[in-house]
Amino acid sequence: MLMVGPPGAGKTMAASRLPSILPPLLPSEALEVARVASATSRLGNAGWSGGKPFRAPHHTISAPGLLGGGVPSRPGEVTLAHRGVLFLDQVGEFRRDALEALAAPIRCGEAIISRAGVRRTFPARFQLLAAADPCPCGRGARDPGCLCTPHEVDRHRARIQAALGGWIEICLALREPRAEEIAGPPGESSAVVADRVARARELQERRLGIGRCNAEMNGSELESCALHSEAVLLLDELTGTGRLAIRESSLRLAQTIADLEAAPLITEQHLTKALRLSRGADRPMIAS
Repeated sequence: MLMVGPPGAGKTMAASRLPSILPPLLPSEALEVARVASATSRLGNAGWSGGKPFRAPHHTISAPGLLGGGVPSRPGEVTLAHRGVLFLDQVGEFRRDALEALAAPIRCGEAIISRAGVRRTFPARFQLLAAADPCPCGRGARDPGCLCTPHEVDRHRARIQAALGGWIEICLALREPRAEEIAGPPGESSAVVADRVARARELQERRLGIGRCNAEMNGSELESCALHSEAVLLLDELTGTGRLAIRESSLRLAQTIADLEAAPLITEQHLTKALRLSRGADRPMIAS
């Protein structure tokens, strides 16, 4: 997921709270994370204390720092984030080769390092979360206070799109909260959201098997998703007219939205919301 918004919109704060709403680690997952923490001298209160890992490397990190390397080979940030969250703030500022090194771990859940004829494989199954400002000055082209030229804005957007490749499935446009919103009543607590997420995961495990979630659905499982008749018509209309290429990620996302609402069928509203978020990922700076 990519969050685009000006400084003060809460991108970093929201990212750091993500582990608090994720389901707890399964015993087998906790053992995997504990092994990584032990191998990197992070076991205990000073490093990993039992929850889902959250790693936020600085944008100056190198490709070996992200993927792993050295002599002897040591895990990188993708492995330290195993079964947790890898957050890339100001993603457009990361080195291109470092971001390209993420392709294999994202695709297969492992980081493979070959040095001097020795091949090492480290676990690297994580959720990728990225954040970026809408323009070089951070305000956004629609803000009257933005001082960026159209050329600077276009170059900034192109840099982010090139850096992200095809990995981002959801894009959210954020804005600074208004004073009345900050002073208003609090929103849902992390505990309430975490409970809703846990119930959604229970539905997914009943449908797919223990320890599996919608992100892991294969083609046949996607075809068996229960859709409302209106959602089927919407899919037929979009694919039939060629106006939009329906990606598997859109259907996975629609199923997740339905699960969060404990809905037995994917409705037209679920699919519309998923398509809107997925199309934002195709053009991540469209809402800036």
